[in-house]
Amino acid sequence: MINTLIGLYSWANGVVMIAIFALVCIILVGILINFMSKGKSKDSSNNLNEDNNTEY
Repeated sequence: MINTLIGLYSWANGVVMIAIFALVCIILVGILINFMSKGKSKDSSNNLNEDNNTEY
């Protein structure tokens, strides 16, 4: 009885949805790493802060 019910269910739709979700997650992580690597270096940001600081 159980063997006949298992054959009636198709796993293809769930597998495709999980694969698409995994692909989207990988793309989003890649974009995040790309943004983090393109950020300003500490040297340039420190120079900007020193130029803008004035003592009163």
